[in-house]
Amino acid sequence: MDSVQEMKGASIVVDTCAAIEAGEDVLVVTDWQVADVAERVAAAANERDANVTMTMMDPREYDGNEPEDTVAAAMMEADVIITPVHRSITHSSATAEAKANGARVISMVKFTDEQLVRGGLYADYEGMRPHCEEMARKFSEASEARVTSPQGTDVTVDLEGRDGNAHPGIADEPGEFTALVHIEANIAPVEGGTDGTVVFDGAIPNLDIGVLEEPVRMEIEDGAVTSVEGGKEAKTIERVWAEHDDPAVYNIAQLAVGMNPECPEFNGWFSNDHGRYGNVHFGIGTSSNLGGTTRAPVHFDAMMAEPTLELDGEVVVDGGEFAFF
Repeated sequence: MDSVQEMKGASIVVDTCAAIEAGEDVLVVTDWQVADVAERVAAAANERDANVTMTMMDPREYDGNEPEDTVAAAMMEADVIITPVHRSITHSSATAEAKANGARVISMVKFTDEQLVRGGLYADYEGMRPHCEEMARKFSEASEARVTSPQGTDVTVDLEGRDGNAHPGIADEPGEFTALVHIEANIAPVEGGTDGTVVFDGAIPNLDIGVLEEPVRMEIEDGAVTSVEGGKEAKTIERVWAEHDDPAVYNIAQLAVGMNPECPEFNGWFSNDHGRYGNVHFGIGTSSNLGGTTRAPVHFDAMMAEPTLELDGEVVVDGGEFAFF
C-alpha cells in the first residue's frame, strides 16, 4: 500500500472525524491485529501537536467485551480516544464511562490499510451530517417503527420515549461518539417491545461472519430472539449465545440505518457493511450505551439489504432508498 495515501486517510480520521487540536490528550487503543492502522493514526495525531499515547492489548474475544483495566483507566484521562481494534469495545462500560467523562470516541473496528486508501473513509461527512441528524430526530419523534422486506421481514418496534442517536462520522464535541465509516443513525428500542420476524440478507460484520451466504431468519417475541435459522451463520450465532449463560444476549438492543454513500454494497469490510447506504440493521445484546437499559456480554449487528422502514406510518427508507432527502 502507498504509505502517503495511508497517511492521507489517517489525516481524515484526526482532522475531519476527531477534530484533534494541538495540546489535546489523544489515546489510540489497539491490538496487534490492527496495529499498522493505529500507528498511522497516532502519527497523524502527533503531527497536529497532540499529546499522543498508543496502548496495545490482546484482541478481545467478542465484540462488546471490556478492554483491559489499565486501558480503561487510561481512557478516563483522554480528551480523544480512537480505537483501531479487531473486536469492538464500543458497547463496553469503559467506553460509556469515558464518554460520560467528556472524551470524544472514534471507533475503527477491523480497519485495514486498504481502508485508509479508499472507500467509505472518503465520504462527505459534513455533507451527510444534516441527513444523519435528521434521521436521528425522526427516530426520537417516533413511537413505533415497522420494518419489512421482500425476504420476509415484518417486525414492529416500540420506540416510545427513546432518543435517536446520530453517528455522522464526526465527533467534535465532548462526550460524542462515532464509528468509522458508518454514518449511522440509531435508537435503542424499549425493552420487551419488539415483535415479529426478521430476515437478514446482507451481512453480519461481527462474529467473523461477514457477507451472508444465505439469509438468517430470527423470530422475536417481547424484545428477545426466540429462534434463529439459516445455515452455518445461524449455527455460529447459536454457539456464541450458548457460551454465555445470560438472557441479555438475546435482547433486541438497536435499530439502525446505514447512511454512507461511499459504501454502496456489502463487501465484507466490517465498517463498510455497518455503513452500507440504505441498509437497516438490528443490534442484539447491549443497549445501555445507546439509551437502553440492557448490558450483555456480547453485542453484534445484522443487516438487511432491501428494507422498508416506517416510523409512525411514515416511510423513511423504501426498499433500501431514503425517502426524506
